[in-house]
Amino acid sequence: MPQKHSYGGQAVIEGVMIRGKTNIAIAVRCPDDHIELKTDPIKGIFSGKLRKVPLIRGFITLLEVLIIGTQALMYSARVAIGEEVEEDKKDTSSLALWGTLFVGLGFGIAIFFVGPVLLNEWLDNHIGSSALLNLAEGGIRLLMFLGYLLLIGRMKDIQRVFAYHGAEHMSIHAMEHGDPLEPESIRKYTTLHPRCGTAFLLLVVLVAILVFIALGHPPLWIRVISRIVLIPVIAGLAYEILKFHGAHSENRILKSLLAPGLMLQMLTTKRPDDGQIEVAITALNGAIAADKAQEDSIAN
Repeated sequence: MPQKHSYGGQAVIEGVMIRGKTNIAIAVRCPDDHIELKTDPIKGIFSGKLRKVPLIRGFITLLEVLIIGTQALMYSARVAIGEEVEEDKKDTSSLALWGTLFVGLGFGIAIFFVGPVLLNEWLDNHIGSSALLNLAEGGIRLLMFLGYLLLIGRMKDIQRVFAYHGAEHMSIHAMEHGDPLEPESIRKYTTLHPRCGTAFLLLVVLVAILVFIALGHPPLWIRVISRIVLIPVIAGLAYEILKFHGAHSENRILKSLLAPGLMLQMLTTKRPDDGQIEVAITALNGAIAADKAQEDSIAN
């Protein structure tokens, strides 16, 4: 029976993380070949009322990907190499987690938001139109994003992560169509999914172009600041577009507009083997079971 809640997630090191309605489930393949499953309730701002407020929920989702996603990656990396992980250890409070998060966030903002502004500066003397200058900046940002995906996609370890990414999408497709969560039912589905984070990032890049065109072409220091402070606004708009598409996925116009997001997933997903599908099934079943257990405890 199809699930009403829209489940999603991400690939991690040798595993899959699934975000359920009220719980997170992480399944990781250990060196001895067994699958380690961990479930945790979603707390704080990520489960509060703000998570349902249009525009604001897009930025909260971005924060969730950064914080919970980084936590899941660090956990999976330890499990994948056979390191014992204490169940009560709070990953989010560790210096390693926050250090990785802030360095990664700062690097991403500097490269993909501020970098194109600085690279585009030399065009000021050659292009008089502010709209064209912002289009050129957006084009540079898009090329940098695509180049980054192509570059990391050549790494063997990342290719395995991309295969788990494909397994996550295929499993969610099967669940949404009411099929059994079994490899035989899952194999027939595509690795592409309209609610993918890759599609969200592409929308962020495209929405940024429109937002920055509306701002015109102010002095360089204002442009640099605006690229940073408007990230929450851009993320919020991109999320609402993706959410609207998810609710009207059969609309032909929306399909054509968001088709590039699906095509981009050809770079970030690969066909998984049965073992990787098994891990994705474990994560998805874990999230569903944890959600049901929590609902039952509240009901009783």
